[in-house]
Amino acid sequence: MSCCDEKDLLVIIPAYNEEKNISTVLDALENMHVTDYADTLVINDSSSDNTNYIVRERKFALVTHVFNLGYGSALQLGYKYAVRRGYRYVIQMDADGQHDVCNIKTIYDALKTPDSDGHYPDIVLGSRYLPGSSPFKVSAVKKFAYSLFSFMIWCGTGRKIKDPTTGLQGLNYRTFLSYSRYNRFDDKYPDANIILHMLLCGYRIVEIPAVMHQRQFGKSMHSGLKPVMYMFRMTYSILAVLLRDKVLGEEKRAGEEDVLIWKK
Repeated sequence: MSCCDEKDLLVIIPAYNEEKNISTVLDALENMHVTDYADTLVINDSSSDNTNYIVRERKFALVTHVFNLGYGSALQLGYKYAVRRGYRYVIQMDADGQHDVCNIKTIYDALKTPDSDGHYPDIVLGSRYLPGSSPFKVSAVKKFAYSLFSFMIWCGTGRKIKDPTTGLQGLNYRTFLSYSRYNRFDDKYPDANIILHMLLCGYRIVEIPAVMHQRQFGKSMHSGLKPVMYMFRMTYSILAVLLRDKVLGEEKRAGEEDVLIWKK
């Protein structure tokens, strides 16, 4: 019997040089009994430290990139793995310890809970900025960027997404099947741009409060001047999505393709 005959949830953890954090995350998965109802896949994005060795020694499922391909590419590999192995749900979380493991059960339950019309969410976002979320400090630059992205999503869709850059997300099969396909996912920074695209394609997105912590060790991929570069890149990407989906009407065709493939 395969792992997926018993468990329908896969937790995906992209990791790059997280040797000081990854053991704490894996310990929490075991101590909070997440491993009883979910499988875990760590994607080591060609770390130069001992991340690969630590995960392998802990006997968690592990895929290692030969070259550093970026955060988005690591996630997409996880989606392809989930499709191949027949999982129904995916929850993605960071390897740096900022995403508390207690969020996994909450997001998992939300994915399986219908709304008043009987519709299940396609995507569940763990938010830092909703009532009930734990306090989380961010720099002024990041706060401005998040507000800008949220405003742009609202302008394009009429939806208010409080935390459009959260990496803590739950996805149903339809969603990660779409993400797994060629040219349907940002290989570097799949954040507000992807949320905007999925909203325009008709995917149901739910945002719930989340418990998050500050990074204890190592450097974030958004450290130094990177937040400024990220803000400009993401703004450009969001504008491109609006042009492609709203003006050129690509979202209708993309949504129809996703439904057809999902029903096969």
